[in-house]
Amino acid sequence: MTLTAGSRLGPYEVLDALGSGGMGEVYRARDARLGREVALKVLPPSFARDEERLRRFAQEARAAGTLNHPNVLSVYDVGTQNGTPYLVSELLEGTTLRAVLRGAGLPPRKALDHAVQIARGLAAAHEKGIIHRDIKPENLFISRDGRVKILDFGLAKLVRPEGGSSPAVSTGTDAGHRLGTVGYMSPEQVQELPADQRSDIFSLGAVLYEMLTGRRAFERATAAETMTAILKDDPPAISEASPAAPPALERIVTHCLEKRPEERFHSAHDLALALEAICGSARAGADGHEARRNRGSRFARAALFLGAAALAIAAFFAGEKRAERPPAAFQRLTFRRGSVLSGRFTPDGRTVVYGASWQGQPSRLFTTSIASPESRALELPEATVLAISRAGEMALMLRPGVTPDPVLGTLARAHLTSGAPREVAEDVVDADWSPDGKDLAVIRKAGQRTHLEFPIGHVLVDGSPPLELLRVSPRGDLIAYLEPQLDEQTLWIVDRGGRKRPLTSSKQTLNGLAWSPGGDEVWFTGGERFANPWLRAVSLSGQVRLVTSFPGLTNVEDISGDGRVLLRTWEYQKAIFGRPPGETRERDLSLFDGSRAMDLSADGRRLLFHESAQGGGRTGAVYLRTTDGASPPVRLGEGFSVALSPDGKWALTTRSDATSDLFVLPTGPGEPKVLHGGAISYWDFGAWLPDGRRFVINAYEPGHTDRFYLQ
Repeated sequence: MTLTAGSRLGPYEVLDALGSGGMGEVYRARDARLGREVALKVLPPSFARDEERLRRFAQEARAAGTLNHPNVLSVYDVGTQNGTPYLVSELLEGTTLRAVLRGAGLPPRKALDHAVQIARGLAAAHEKGIIHRDIKPENLFISRDGRVKILDFGLAKLVRPEGGSSPAVSTGTDAGHRLGTVGYMSPEQVQELPADQRSDIFSLGAVLYEMLTGRRAFERATAAETMTAILKDDPPAISEASPAAPPALERIVTHCLEKRPEERFHSAHDLALALEAICGSARAGADGHEARRNRGSRFARAALFLGAAALAIAAFFAGEKRAERPPAAFQRLTFRRGSVLSGRFTPDGRTVVYGASWQGQPSRLFTTSIASPESRALELPEATVLAISRAGEMALMLRPGVTPDPVLGTLARAHLTSGAPREVAEDVVDADWSPDGKDLAVIRKAGQRTHLEFPIGHVLVDGSPPLELLRVSPRGDLIAYLEPQLDEQTLWIVDRGGRKRPLTSSKQTLNGLAWSPGGDEVWFTGGERFANPWLRAVSLSGQVRLVTSFPGLTNVEDISGDGRVLLRTWEYQKAIFGRPPGETRERDLSLFDGSRAMDLSADGRRLLFHESAQGGGRTGAVYLRTTDGASPPVRLGEGFSVALSPDGKWALTTRSDATSDLFVLPTGPGEPKVLHGGAISYWDFGAWLPDGRRFVINAYEPGHTDRFYLQ
C-alpha cells in the first residue's frame, strides 16, 4: 500500500515519500516518542505474501539490527501493523555511490577514503558473523558530511553465532543458489558455491576499481558474458584510466579481485589496514568521535594526522656479528615536521643526502652530517635521492610523491657538487649504482609488468606482481630486490646472468633494503601489520638473524662503508590547525603529539582539546586555549574532553581509569564535579544543551547498543 503524509504505522507518522526499490517503499517519518525524523521502509502487501521477500526483509532487520558502526546503516525498530511489515532506520541525507559516480571515476584520495570506510563497516559486520553478499554502488550511501554507510542487508548470511554454543543457522541461501548483483559477484557466487567474508572483499575490490576508473571491472554485453569474465578475466589496469592512482592502491585492488578466495585479503580488517597505510594515517572519516558540532564557529578547525618522519644514524655496526656487541647508539639527523622520502650516505660515510617534504611543501634535497644537526638545501629541482655512487654522482627521482609507498618517477643523474640533473629513464620505481659508478640498475614499469634491468635496457627479471626496492651488492655481482604480495613478501637476489633465488619470505611488511659492507648479508626492515618493527639480516645462504627492534615504524635506508646504518623513522601525530575568517595562513594550535580538537566556545575564541598520545600521559590531559594562539594552553585536568558548556565555564570530560563516570572541570575558578554513571561502561561523545545545565551524551551500557542519555 502507498502511505500518504499524516498516516501512521505504530508510533511513526509519515511525512513524505523518499523512494521505492525491490524490497519496498521508503518514507520520511517522525518518531512521535522521541521527536526525531527516521526512514520508514514498508514491505508492500503484495510482497507480504511472498515468503522469500518476507525472509529477506526479516533478514535485513536482523542483520543490520545487530550492528553498531558508523559505516553501517543503523536500524532502530521493526514491526508489523495490519499485516504490513516495516523497518525503521536512521534518516540519511546525501546520495548513493552510484549517483556520485555517474560513469566517471573519483579522485584517488576520495576513492581511497570511501574504500577505507566501507572496509571498516564490513569488518564490523564480519566480526558479527554477517556476510553482506551484495556490495555494490547502489548499496553504498554517501552522506553530506562524506561518511559512507553500507545499506541493504537483505541478502546477508549469518555464518557463525554471535555468542554461546548454539550452531549458526544461515538465513540466506547458500550453495546451489546464485545471489548477488551481476558485475559485483565474487567467483564463488557466480559458481553458486559457499561464500564467506572474502566474497565481500572481492565485491569491494570491484567497487573500488569502478571508483578509480569510472568503469565496471567486468562489464560485458550480457549477464552471462559478465559472469564468465568474473571467472576468467582480469580487468584492465587501473593506471590506464587513472594515472594518478598510487601503484600500491592498484596492487590492493588486484589482491581483492583474486579469483581464488584464499589468495585475497583474509579479512576486511586487513584490507582496511592496507588502505590506511596508503592514506598515511588511520583517519578515514568513520570515527564517531570526529563528528562534532561546530557551535557558533567563526573559526575553521581541523584535526589531522601528520606523518613526522626523521632520519637517524645507528652505530651497530653492520658486519659485526660477535656474540658480545656494544648496544646500538642512535643519533637523530632531522627534526622538522613532514615526510622524509629517502636518504643515502655520501662516499665519506659521514654526510647524508636526503629528500624531504617539510610542512606540505614539494620534496627537496638536503644534506646533513653526523657532526652537525643542521640541514642545507641543495639547489636542485623537486626530487629525492635513490643512490649515490662512490664518485659522488647521485641517482635521483624527479617529482616524486610524498608517501612511503613506491611511486613512479623520472630517473635523473646529477653530481653532488654541481650541474643540473640529466634525465635518464621514465616510469622508474627504484635505482642503484654499480660499484664502479658506471652503470645503473633500475626497476621500472613496462606496461602491466615491472622489469629489473642492469644495466638499463638489459632485463634480468620480468616481474608480476610488481617489484620494489633494489640494491646492488658491493662487488656488483648480485642485486637484492623485493617482490611484495599483500599476504607474503619475498626478498630475492639475482646475478648478472638473470639467475635468481629467494633469500627469505615473510607474511609481514618488508620496507627497506641495504647490503652489509662486506656483501655477505642483506639487511632489511619490516614489521607485523605496520607494527612491532624490526631490523634483520639475511646471509646469502638464507640464514636470518634479528639485529634489533624499534619502538616505531622504521626503514633501513643505507649502510656506510664503515658500518653505520641510516634509518628512516615514522611517527604519526595528531595535530590541530585553525584559520580565522579573512586569513589565508593556518595556525598550528597543537601542543604535543596527540592533540585532538573537540569543541569551540560560542564566540569561536577558545578551543577545548585533549592530548591522547605520549604527551598526554597514561590518562590523557584536557586543555583549553585561545584560537588566536596568543596565549599558551591551560591544563584543566586529566582525561579526555567531550564538550564545552555554552557559557564556556565548564568542560565535560571522561577518564580512562574511571569509565563509568563523567567529570565536569571548571575552566576558571571552581571545583571539579564527578557524575557517576552507574551501569554505564563507556561514555563517548556528547553536547551541552543551550540552558548550560544539562547535556546529551552517547554511551554504552551492557546488554544494549549505544544510546543517548540526558543528564
